[in-house]
Amino acid sequence: MLKLALAQIAPVLVDSEATQVKIIDRITQAAGLDAQIVAFGETILPAYPVWLSRTGGARFDDPQQKALHSRYLEQAVCLEEGGLTAICEAAKEHEIWVVLGIAERPKERAGYTIYCSRVFISDRGEVASVHRKLVPTYEERLSWGHGDGAGLVTHEVSGFTVGGLNCWENWMPLARTSLYAAGEDLHIALWPGAHRLTKDITRFIAMESRSYVASVSGLIRDSDIPRDLPLRDKMCSPRETIYDGGSCVAGPDGEWLVAPVTNEETLLTVDLDPARIREERQNFDPSGHYARPDIFQLAVNRTRQGLVDFLDEDPTRTGCGCDYRE
Repeated sequence: MLKLALAQIAPVLVDSEATQVKIIDRITQAAGLDAQIVAFGETILPAYPVWLSRTGGARFDDPQQKALHSRYLEQAVCLEEGGLTAICEAAKEHEIWVVLGIAERPKERAGYTIYCSRVFISDRGEVASVHRKLVPTYEERLSWGHGDGAGLVTHEVSGFTVGGLNCWENWMPLARTSLYAAGEDLHIALWPGAHRLTKDITRFIAMESRSYVASVSGLIRDSDIPRDLPLRDKMCSPRETIYDGGSCVAGPDGEWLVAPVTNEETLLTVDLDPARIREERQNFDPSGHYARPDIFQLAVNRTRQGLVDFLDEDPTRTGCGCDYRE
């Protein structure tokens, strides 16, 4: 059996430090309930860019949009600079896996573009994989860059093979197929937070894959948006809930184990029995006896994409070919 925890929380919008405090608190709580994995929503750290669709995010060269993006970029997570150190330490201390959605600002891509990333942190406190969202959805492309296939991997956790995707890339058949083929039997779908997003696809993926599927969502309410954030008055109405959660878990037969939970910050837990997967794979196994590799084949490029390959000369040699090592 595996105990899975879903942390449905609201970020302190575009405040990485304050949001990390909330994340670490839920990691501690989940570990106290003997969970082996705890998952958080899409770009919960430091927030989903909810302002794009509400403040005219496509206005070109707009000073206020620039100010918002600058603040978002400042608060985004840079792994190379230790942006997840405190969370990794919490995972190690409590010996729990963490699945976390972050707005990532990688130095390997020069540090000025944000990617919607799903991070797996092991129970040893190590970043096991980072998956960057393949295609940002609609207005998200104003804030996020396109990811690559490097993070389309699975991880072995307590007898389960666990994978995960961000938001609408869960609708991408070939992205799902790549994880099924890697042995996935627990799929974690990360969402910014809305019952309308999770209520159908969670059960659909479970039925298609004959796996456990968990959708973990965030919340964004008027009270979660700092008073000094540019264009705040246009983002929401007083006491409005913009994203209402919708975290849930479906079994390998598509039936609810945890129906969508809305309008509250909460920590949900569920016990998963691997026998149920074996039972449902009897009549349908999408990568096994019901696959036809002689007819259908999928090629997946899991290379991390970069802009430049630097081919540096031997630093011990001069331009004239003299070797000063002798």
